[in-house]
Amino acid sequence: MKLTFEGLQDRECWEKAGIALPGYSPQTLYDNARKQPVWLHFGIGNIFRIFIGSLADRLAENGELNAGIICAESFDMEIVDRIYKPFDSLELNVILHSSGTVDRKVTGVFGEALKADPAEKDFERLKEVFRSPSLQMVSFTITEKGYALKDENGNWYPFIRNDIEKGPETVHSVPAILAAMLRERFENGKTPLALVSMDNCSHNGETLRNAVLTIAKEWHKRGVITDEYMAWLSDEACVSFPWTMIDKITPRPSEEIAADLEQRGIENMRPVITARKTFIAPFANAEGPQYLVIEDSFPNGRPPLEDAGVYMTDRETVNKSERMKVTVCLNPVHTALCTYDCMLGYDLFADGMSDPELLKLAKLLAYKEGMDVVEDPKILSPAAFLDELFAERFPNRYLGDTSQRIAVDISQMTAIRFGETIRSYVKKYGTAKQLKAVPLAIAGWLRYLLALDDEGKPFELAPDPRGEEIRDYIQKNFRFGMQEAGDLLRPVLSNLNIFGSDLYEAGIGETIEQMFLDQLQGPHAVRNTLRKYLDDITL
Repeated sequence: MKLTFEGLQDRECWEKAGIALPGYSPQTLYDNARKQPVWLHFGIGNIFRIFIGSLADRLAENGELNAGIICAESFDMEIVDRIYKPFDSLELNVILHSSGTVDRKVTGVFGEALKADPAEKDFERLKEVFRSPSLQMVSFTITEKGYALKDENGNWYPFIRNDIEKGPETVHSVPAILAAMLRERFENGKTPLALVSMDNCSHNGETLRNAVLTIAKEWHKRGVITDEYMAWLSDEACVSFPWTMIDKITPRPSEEIAADLEQRGIENMRPVITARKTFIAPFANAEGPQYLVIEDSFPNGRPPLEDAGVYMTDRETVNKSERMKVTVCLNPVHTALCTYDCMLGYDLFADGMSDPELLKLAKLLAYKEGMDVVEDPKILSPAAFLDELFAERFPNRYLGDTSQRIAVDISQMTAIRFGETIRSYVKKYGTAKQLKAVPLAIAGWLRYLLALDDEGKPFELAPDPRGEEIRDYIQKNFRFGMQEAGDLLRPVLSNLNIFGSDLYEAGIGETIEQMFLDQLQGPHAVRNTLRKYLDDITL
């Protein structure tokens, strides 16, 4: 069996293999997207394919989506050539339930896959899509780093400086591509549009808007774009940037699942690792639970997303939902435990959750320290959300989610995951000095950067290109078995660009210093430190 339009014709064969097929025509959705695009998406990796794709699939099954999502990739062009084109943009969803049961379904809601690169012929097609009045929304899963314009020292990244200096005709970053593409739309009818970040970061809509406007303003200073275009781009009645909260644990594609699918008779299911270190496959595997909350601000209309289970609401509710998830319930636990997992020898995140100290750290972080300052969004219960995480989602070994994956780009996560809780404690109590789990999490991350486990043996750090300066500083100034550190951590813990605030002013800088030093003392110091600070905690 082949995962192509032609290969799906033998429905009986697929159904015998235990794989559900679409009740609609993927070919028709693909063709309609070319003629009259409605939805375009940037960042066409795993979470887009299995989560956003599943929403569109549900709408298509209900007859509420008649054109596929056009897929644009600006970072890793191999994805287009190796995963989309050979499989006619089809994808196989594999849902792994904590009970051990598995659901398998082919989704056919993706249209053409385009390389968002001025050097590629697809770039002209991308302009056509943006000019189309039928286009209602452009969504994004490009990760937090996709919106970053400056480094930790406040300097333009070189590729951003290049986009600014060369102007709209030669752009490579997503914010610059959008500023250029929106100019095409402005000059060809000025039809409104919604740009919808679905990335896992606070105020994602605002972050996207600021990034796009910053590039446009730099071009405006240089006389490259007009006052009229700037006014249109700045008006959210013309170009809106809805805020969202997204949640679905999506590991890398599993080799075991690939083998199972091939055993069932499907050809060429093996995962691909691209030159840019993207782990992707013709299928995607993930847990069942998923949440998407979107601010309902779409000036050119939208698909009926609520019919696919999306919470459509106002900005304040989105913000509360996002803060609940990103800064209290889910992501802080992931970020806190993944580094300790690596140091204590746990590969799967679910296995680390069975460790008594790590489970206590997770519960202290979420149920006590986080819940003390969380705002209830009402549409989702923070307590119920946490209960589902700890009872079903975190312990789900069938996901095969590794702590190494969670630790990718971790230097950019720390301020987001813990900064809000720290600031909330300072606002509520005048200091964050009473926190234990948050300082332990930060100290654990810094100790992890030594790339030595709890026995002192080296291990490989997860990729984190923009965290290399912090890693190099830690490895240069600290060593396994070190007894005193002086003020060597102060430049790190007081850096606003890393944590969003000065941790000494917040009252936890010295605490983190001591917790970090405790973990340097020699073999088992990491384990002993966790016990030292957590043994007297009752939850």
